[in-house]
Amino acid sequence: MGGRPELRVAMQTIRSLPELAEWSRSLHREGVTIGLVPTMGALHAGHRSLIRAARLCCDAVVVSVFVNPKQFGRGEDLARYPRRFRADAALCRREGVDVLFAPRQDAMYPDGFRTRVSVEGLTARWEGEFRPTHFEGVSTIVTKLISLSRSDCAFFGQKDFQQALVVKQLVADLNLGTRIVVCPTVREQDGFAVSSRNEYLSPRQRRVAPILYAALQAGRKAIQKGIRAGSPISRAMVKVIRSEPLAEVDYVAVCDPNTLQPLRRLRGQTLLLGAIRIGSVRLIDNLLVNLPRRNQRAR
Repeated sequence: MGGRPELRVAMQTIRSLPELAEWSRSLHREGVTIGLVPTMGALHAGHRSLIRAARLCCDAVVVSVFVNPKQFGRGEDLARYPRRFRADAALCRREGVDVLFAPRQDAMYPDGFRTRVSVEGLTARWEGEFRPTHFEGVSTIVTKLISLSRSDCAFFGQKDFQQALVVKQLVADLNLGTRIVVCPTVREQDGFAVSSRNEYLSPRQRRVAPILYAALQAGRKAIQKGIRAGSPISRAMVKVIRSEPLAEVDYVAVCDPNTLQPLRRLRGQTLLLGAIRIGSVRLIDNLLVNLPRRNQRAR
């Protein structure tokens, strides 16, 4: 468990890769456990929940703030992605973060950088289909951050379920030795999952944005009623989304939570995935659903 208040000092801001590596090596020599919270900044309540989980599990916490160009595709929002470093630093100080790692782009990807980390299979569907270069960028930067921080644990949100699954796979395949902790999605009062990109929504768009969560709930309700075929559950979710004229479906899916393969028939825990567009804003969300224990006639 974490919690060694006698070690607490003012938060450090580190921008140098060698400095972060030396910081982590020195702590490990003292037997201190390190928790990593990788972010692209514009920190919100979801990030705060990850930081607090890291504080509980580890002796020291490092939060990275780096808008990673390699996980943005052509025409995506790299240039306008929100950047609020002072506010991010203030949140990290309030939450007792030990190190805020904020490297420059040319430090993370210097001239001559030629390495890419790619996870096959898990990235082929869903977000991987709509954002073909995204997961390669995520996998590359996460590998670098884990290697630099020598983190014992790294913390990710369930909202980006596919991303967390991809990271778990790369950590296992590359023997990085870091435990990946997936924390529950943080939601607004109306169920809308918090995200840095939510600020792109106009007031009208924000009012209708919870339609995606409502669709996932409709899928869960169908399962709870005893429906075990994937197709009618998907149709129930699509029907809800199409009831809102501002929302356009990218995909909904009824999946195995370990493989992300679509399920024709439900057998155990099930992952409901969805992605929609409202204007130019793309929203993703998911729900994990356990089959009811009581006997019901499957349909």
